[in-house]
Order: sequence, then structure tokens, then C-alpha cells
Amino acid sequence: MLFRKSNNTAAELSYMGHLLIENRSALIVDADLTQATGHAERDCATAMLGRLPATRRRRTVAADKNYDTKDFVAGVRGLGFTPHVAQNTSNRRSAIDGRTTRHAGHGVSQRIRKLVEEPFGWIKTVGAGRKLRYIGQERNRAWFKMEAAVYNLIRICSLDAAMA
Repeated sequence: MLFRKSNNTAAELSYMGHLLIENRSALIVDADLTQATGHAERDCATAMLGRLPATRRRRTVAADKNYDTKDFVAGVRGLGFTPHVAQNTSNRRSAIDGRTTRHAGHGVSQRIRKLVEEPFGWIKTVGAGRKLRYIGQERNRAWFKMEAAVYNLIRICSLDAAMA
């Protein structure tokens, strides 16, 4: 699919990288690469959450305003997660209500969710991911997943050094 970044640019083939991060250690749990569409982030997030093993405990997932839609919130709740999504109240009603926002954990999740930007910054600079080298979605997906694995190895080393 062709994607336009703004009104004054040409449409070009684009991919979006998606990461699922564990809040406590900031390690990447899942990574995927899809074609850039208007719903790619939400669809991929639901798919990645569905791939996680089931547990008896209720888990939370933090996300930004783009994920504040009825479909995503209902899908995440159906998978057994509590959606800690930032409320998008600009000219519409949020899909997140007081049941979620009244708890202190919602505020904590909103502060911690910004950790997901660190691996993207590392992949773009150190991992040389600003411009893709390969043709085709599958090759670029494999490259993106390898970069995520390398980031995890470096993150584990820094966590281990902090413990020592």
C-alpha cells in the first residue's frame, strides 16, 4: 500500500515497525513490521497481544491516543487485558471510561508507556534503521526482528550491570 506522509509529498511504499514492551524491564516481548495503513498499529497490537500466553492474572496494556477506539478497547478487554490507553477527547467521546482512569495504575502506565520510544530511537541510529536495505516486507520484517533481539541483548547487559 502506498502511504502519504503529508499533502505535499508523493505517495510511497512504507512500512511500520511495532513493538510490545514489558513495563518493568523495558525488554521487547514481540516485534512485527506491517505495511503502513491507518489501522495497522491497532490491528498489529491486538494480534501481538493475542500471541502472548494466557495467564490467570489480569494484565494491563498502555498505549497512546491513537488506540482510543471502541474496537481496540473491546478487543483488548476480550483478550483479558485492561487497556490503559490515553484518552482522546478532542471532538469526541473516549472509549476509556472512569472504570480504568480512576485507578492509580492508569497514571503509572501512562508515564511508563513512553519507554517504547527508546528501542525505536536505538534502531534508527545505532541499528541504522532510518533507511531500509531490503526489498519486500518479509525481508524487512526479519531485519526488524533481528534488530529488536540485539536491542534486548544490550538491554539485558545494562540491566545486569545495574544489578551488580
